[in-house]
Amino acid sequence: MSIKNNDVEKLVNRRNKCKTVFMKRFLSRMIRFLGVDIHWKSIIGDNVRFCHNALGTVISPYTVLEDDVMIYSNVTVGRQDFSSTETIEIRIGRGAVLCTGCRILAKGKLVVGKNTIIAANAVLLQSTGDDEIWGGIPAKCIGYRN
Repeated sequence: MSIKNNDVEKLVNRRNKCKTVFMKRFLSRMIRFLGVDIHWKSIIGDNVRFCHNALGTVISPYTVLEDDVMIYSNVTVGRQDFSSTETIEIRIGRGAVLCTGCRILAKGKLVVGKNTIIAANAVLLQSTGDDEIWGGIPAKCIGYRN
């Protein structure tokens, strides 16, 4: 099977328009078939780009990806601990860029600011501000975006 560069984006856009839970679950399974695991309870905004089909990307439930977010391959957005039963909320701000291999791990509520860049292979454990660049393990603010 040949995977085109925008197959995931097409399925995500189709999933966003679905009104029934059954169809959202079905399309989430189809997306998983392409190598991306996006939970059907996540909310995905308009014009979210999955660069290189974002192979290996995992997005957990109750994650909100706002408009114009760019996600590269092998990105994980999820919980930091599995022993807790509380619901986590992760919000990725408008225009944010999640570079290859970055991990965003929440322990409650975590917000990635607008136009923020999370560098390749960074592990983000806390909320960020707007227009910042974060990198390292654990991630720290290493600069600002103009």
